[in-house]
Amino acid sequence: MSDRTDLAERNPQSSTAVATRRGDNDADTRQPRIAPAVDVFEDSHGITLYADLPGVPRDKLDVRVHDGNLYIEAEAVVPTPDALRVQHAEIRAPHFARAFTLSADFDVSRIDAQLRDGVLRLSIPRRNETKPRRIEVSVG
Repeated sequence: MSDRTDLAERNPQSSTAVATRRGDNDADTRQPRIAPAVDVFEDSHGITLYADLPGVPRDKLDVRVHDGNLYIEAEAVVPTPDALRVQHAEIRAPHFARAFTLSADFDVSRIDAQLRDGVLRLSIPRRNETKPRRIEVSVG
């Protein structure tokens, strides 16, 4: 699995990223995006990916696989009380975006996704034919 940054490029001096999207009129629109912090753990059964997505409700989260790529896009909901006026906001409605290229060893039809306390957990199992297996040797 390799991390791609063509969807969101991280600025090394900050945690914000900028993504370029094509609109219906084919003009470029730049929208600030944050590349969420991600931890990836691998074992013989597959990989488990944890992505930090604070403030993101399930209905504003889009996780999809297309052509061997895993895409995570989300929008955080930051409630502002009606009686208060915002004095300073660096990011009013944070947008998250991250993309990964998945190896053919993984079974993308069996991905399990869970969102809890602002952390997305994706379990991506290996295909059965790529899992290590022990071969019994008989005495002949």
